[in-house]
Amino acid sequence: MRSYDYTPNPGTHWMHSHVPVQEMNLLAAPLIVRSAADVAADRQEVVMFLHDFSFRPAEEVLAEITGSAAGRDMSTMGTAGKADTGMSGMDMSGGDMSGMDMSGMAMGGMAMDLNDFNFDAYLANDRTLSDPEVVAVEKGGRVRLRIINAAAATTFWIDTGLPARLVAVDGHAIVPISGTRFGMAMAQRLDIEIDLPGDGAFPVLALREGARERTGLILATTGAQISKIEGMSDAETPAFDTDLAQELLLQAANPLAARPVDRSHMIMLAGSMQPYMWTIDGQTWGTHKPIIATSGERVALTFRNMSMMGHPMHLHGHAFQVVNINGKAVNGAMRDTVYVPAMAMVTVALDAGEAARWMLHCHHMPHLSTGMMTEFAVSA
Repeated sequence: MRSYDYTPNPGTHWMHSHVPVQEMNLLAAPLIVRSAADVAADRQEVVMFLHDFSFRPAEEVLAEITGSAAGRDMSTMGTAGKADTGMSGMDMSGGDMSGMDMSGMAMGGMAMDLNDFNFDAYLANDRTLSDPEVVAVEKGGRVRLRIINAAAATTFWIDTGLPARLVAVDGHAIVPISGTRFGMAMAQRLDIEIDLPGDGAFPVLALREGARERTGLILATTGAQISKIEGMSDAETPAFDTDLAQELLLQAANPLAARPVDRSHMIMLAGSMQPYMWTIDGQTWGTHKPIIATSGERVALTFRNMSMMGHPMHLHGHAFQVVNINGKAVNGAMRDTVYVPAMAMVTVALDAGEAARWMLHCHHMPHLSTGMMTEFAVSA
């Protein structure tokens, strides 16, 4: 047992194992920190926790996806502000290729890879649409949805059905954006507010990108008739934010203070489906070269994706601001996980924090399992 003493940051967060097979076995939970304003607000809060799930052993699924390329020893990250994923010794044997989803979408004449695997179920709060959670809400009330994509390898579109406002991402407030459909990659979070129009049942759906599967929950007033919703939609949903159009709309409500950049790093993301291998700066964990900074420095990290699959890049121990998208300067959102689509480039800025070795990795679990991780090494 370990104890931690820290000042909590208000927002929608989550906690989970960083051993891929354990996260694939749903070893994860929401972590919601409410501010005084949240507690006082006249609204109802609803958490929506998304997963992908297979009835087969996670080790078998991962071995099938990766062609047994998974299982790199990431245990040398250590402890106390570092990371110890303990991935050595995992059994990655077994499995044919029957579950693999090798589908893609065309992008400039090249095939873009979307989904590695067809999971048996897509879950919202551990339930499918065959028996969804029904959340009791007040007639005409305001609801704040705190949505967490805890899936191992699935990006979702959130369809609210009703007019809604996106008010925060990754636990950080943004200038509100109106809409009915918002996307989220693995490990990202969305806070969405909805003003209910009156009596009724109001589904909130999570649609798997590039496919027909969906999951969700239902907001319902007392006595509302609830109709069955099929787990398959009529048509496939599009790929998520291939041109970063959604990310371009996001503006931080509380951006970083303006100051010169002290240090810049270009971080190259690469890999392929066959052989299944994903790298950062041409290396996998164990042969990686740390990305260095000194505590207090303003650091710019530019992620350049040279592969045909998107990568949700997550940095531990820090929040960063998106400041450039494909060469266009932006006053973007504060985040801890930024999605970098195929052949795209995103720059984030941050102030280097506590002196420690912080994990920087792709939050697509099969990619992580093959070693798509490095460290952000901060010195005093």
